[in-house]
Amino acid sequence: MFGIDVTDYDKKVWAEELCDFLPDKIIDVHMHIWEPGTRKVGQKGCVTWTSIVAPDMTYENMVETYSKVFPGKTVKQVLTGSPSCTLSVVNPYVLDCAKKYGHQALYCTNWDSDEAEILKAMKAGFCGIKPYQNNSPSYIPANEVRIFDFLTHRQLELMDKIGGIVMLHIPRNLRLRDPINLAQIMEIDERYPNAKVIIAHVGRAYIPSDVGDAFEILKRTKNIYFDFSANTSDFAMEKMIEAIGVDRIMFGTDMPFTKMRMYRIEENGTYVNVVPRGLYGGIEGDVHMKESDESEITTFVYEELRALKRACERLGLTKDDVNKLMYENASKYFDIQL
Repeated sequence: MFGIDVTDYDKKVWAEELCDFLPDKIIDVHMHIWEPGTRKVGQKGCVTWTSIVAPDMTYENMVETYSKVFPGKTVKQVLTGSPSCTLSVVNPYVLDCAKKYGHQALYCTNWDSDEAEILKAMKAGFCGIKPYQNNSPSYIPANEVRIFDFLTHRQLELMDKIGGIVMLHIPRNLRLRDPINLAQIMEIDERYPNAKVIIAHVGRAYIPSDVGDAFEILKRTKNIYFDFSANTSDFAMEKMIEAIGVDRIMFGTDMPFTKMRMYRIEENGTYVNVVPRGLYGGIEGDVHMKESDESEITTFVYEELRALKRACERLGLTKDDVNKLMYENASKYFDIQL
């Protein structure tokens, strides 16, 4: 699927709800590209629906997609490969695209990526790293992985020393409210103040029950940033903004997965993506997918932006505040000027 097919309903959502809400310049700090056939399915800790809705995302595919999703806006992406690819294949592809087309890029790491490897990547042109739980030691079961199993203290010491960026997708079934996750996030904030750590997806708090009292703890952080990529929970976004403020939050899409047509609900204590019947096929047995006969279902990324708008309106945020979330914070953090 090259690019994205935009429907009349998508155009209506964009024109009536999103276009005027968003600034003219946008930076997407969290998205993925990879070459066709290089992403592996069924990796430890990875959900299966992502491979169904977005089997590939080349750079050219990305350009086509963003031109349709954000018409009239100037958008710059921070490029990252898929951590589910063979890292020795996807990282060079990402770096080549970043250099060729003028992007910042993050280097996908393994748990045993050492100082020499990471410094070589940074010297080559990467601005930071993207660790992921599937690249933790193979003997650790997916539901037992902790942050420091795939983002090691040695790696954090290096990123603290050089002021490098770390895009962190936290593990564990309880997501943001997991006490081990919270303890380790607070430890990172305190021990590694110069490492530029971003907690992705609002800490995977995709539904209200994922939040718990996490932000009562996380409001004490001083250095940790957050992105709200692939998150459609206005509740989670509101709690994040209340606790963290607008100066340490950045926009991300998690493209290409947010090309999916969906809206999100909570069932049996977990998130469920409601998708048009028959569009993706093969979703039987996936607890995170459910089909609907509704005719007007827009894209995941538009649902994310709708949620942000609801949260911003309830909190009384200004246009300048929204500009910080969508552009200014990332512009400073990643040294990107548009």
